[in-house]
Amino acid sequence: MPVDDTTDTTDTTDTADTADTPGVTGPYRPSDVRGAVRRAVEGRCAATGRPYDERTCTDALLVASELATNAILHGGGLTGYDVEAHERTVHVSVSDRSERLPRTAAPLDERGRHRLGGRGWPIVRRLARDVRVAGLPDGGKRITAVVPIAPTAAVTSAAPAAAL
Repeated sequence: MPVDDTTDTTDTTDTADTADTPGVTGPYRPSDVRGAVRRAVEGRCAATGRPYDERTCTDALLVASELATNAILHGGGLTGYDVEAHERTVHVSVSDRSERLPRTAAPLDERGRHRLGGRGWPIVRRLARDVRVAGLPDGGKRITAVVPIAPTAAVTSAAPAAAL
């Protein structure tokens, strides 16, 4: 990992300190992961002196929230997370207890009724440039999403041309 990357990491156990609140142990919450994304991007901005486009940062926050919520609802609990901010991407990794792979549910059930939920995984896949799922040695899985972020364009203010 390059020296100038900003990383916010937790262990993959429930007893690790959360990155949001030192001294507080799991279970982790989606807000912990979102906070780690904010800190990593802010740290990257401070290190480079370049702010990032708010819209693309919001995409990274949404992906973090969806991954963490899915781990809680479908993966037996959020057991850890890592966030790394690079020049043009944020890598968000979330671990849970389940070995079951994520899947996309049909929007309608077998009776033609709209399902509640089921939109998180498609959102993650839509906003992330790359998504990987890996099994963990002690069981469970780790999902890593790479979300593009963009530095804001340099604002230049030219003096208005004088009227002739």
